[in-house]
Amino acid sequence: MQVKASDGTFLSGRVRLVVGDITAQKVDVIVNAANPTLLGGGGVDGAVHRVGGSAILEECREIRRSHYPQGLPAGEAVITTAGNLPAQFVIHTVGPIYGRHDGREAELLAACYKNSLLLAVQNSLNSIAFPAISTGVYGYPPAEAAATASQAIMEFLATANSLSEVRLVFFKQSDMNVFLRHHKFE
Repeated sequence: MQVKASDGTFLSGRVRLVVGDITAQKVDVIVNAANPTLLGGGGVDGAVHRVGGSAILEECREIRRSHYPQGLPAGEAVITTAGNLPAQFVIHTVGPIYGRHDGREAELLAACYKNSLLLAVQNSLNSIAFPAISTGVYGYPPAEAAATASQAIMEFLATANSLSEVRLVFFKQSDMNVFLRHHKFE
């Protein structure tokens, strides 16, 4: 598999890195780095709910009521409409809070990526955009997150041919540079 770090593409062009706003990505589905309540918050979660509008919140409330009354557990993922976002859907996943999962942080972070990718495939979606899950207020070290996320994506794409693009969206160039130094793409 081809790695072209100079232009931000990996795995024969199926993985693409960009710096930008996750809420502006024109893909089939964007991933929201949600909190367990699914009711919005700060960072990516707040932006997704603000830009996407009330339709996302309504569906999240129903998911909480019918499936996750105690909140969405770390590593799990659910899908909703995208409301006013340019994507068709939003996949909400809860990343681990670094240092609070008895050493299972990498396993849970990998599950965020794999479960989100699985939902995309199950819903016949071809393109997905991820933020850097758990690297903000949840305190996951970006270098460790890069290794875990890239390994999880690479393993999933090795068996899932229906996804044509996995876009990793970084808020700042410096965040992308950390990823480029620490990824595990072959």
